[in-house]
Amino acid sequence: MGVELEFAGLSLEHIARLIHQQFGGTIQVNSAYENTIADTCLGDFKVELDFQYLKKKGRYKIDPEDPFALLDEWSEQIVRLAAEQIVPFEVISPPIPMDRLGELALLVPILRASGAQGTDSGTLNAFGLHFNPELPSLEPETIVAYLKAFLCLYDWLVYRSEIDLTRSMTGYIAPFPTDYIRQVIDLGYHPDQNDLIDDYLLANPTRNRALDMLPLFAYLDKSRALSVIEDDRIHPRPTLHYRLPNCRIDQPDWSIDGDWRNWLVVENLACDAGHLNSLCQTYSRFLDRPLADLFKDWKDTVEIWLHRSYTL
Repeated sequence: MGVELEFAGLSLEHIARLIHQQFGGTIQVNSAYENTIADTCLGDFKVELDFQYLKKKGRYKIDPEDPFALLDEWSEQIVRLAAEQIVPFEVISPPIPMDRLGELALLVPILRASGAQGTDSGTLNAFGLHFNPELPSLEPETIVAYLKAFLCLYDWLVYRSEIDLTRSMTGYIAPFPTDYIRQVIDLGYHPDQNDLIDDYLLANPTRNRALDMLPLFAYLDKSRALSVIEDDRIHPRPTLHYRLPNCRIDQPDWSIDGDWRNWLVVENLACDAGHLNSLCQTYSRFLDRPLADLFKDWKDTVEIWLHRSYTL
């Protein structure tokens, strides 16, 4: 699984040094906005300013002989100074065996002690913790099972993760449309790969979903996936892209463990056909509830259901 941490308060160079000190390897300066820490004991880490415009500027420098070169450099520096006030730096881990996640978790208190600032440190800090878990199979029925499980558990995950209001308002982790939820949790929904991707793109022509399926679908069928959404931020890989949790890296008691345990509930449900079908049926009935029941809260129903079915 890959992990992404978004936070502020440290420079790019400082973050790279801390990763190098913890995991070894070699620091490679790719640009003013992107570093790689290569060949660590866990693989290659990336550290970058999460701002596409500046990353592109850093990769493609203007010819110094160009009469507008100095003006371009000044404008870039102004944008950088502004961006660093509201745009997070992002640590992107290599793919890590799940039984070695504890080694990655050791980085969190080191970054915290050095001054890393998370979601709660500012009203504009829409900083997230992302998980990129590899799927046990790339067959459509497995992918659909994970989608069903996530859609059924979404409200519960939002509650358990205590999602920051700023992050909710930005739209980065927007919920799936209700019509799409109904379509996917229907027990008769058994699409092949093409229909699965087409259905998703029709209802979700955006990266901004709490469970972003585009990296996976671009890995499976790049031309089909990118025919609707052409975005160079989509990196094909055989993983899901779970973007919901906050990154509360500056909080003394915070770690990736709590949100990882929440995600494992999705994993358990996706791999348990009997319980998954039962919860899908319950959710379908909830979505069709009469007017008198409109104020019932689905997360409470899920909480009760999970305690009956699993030990949380």
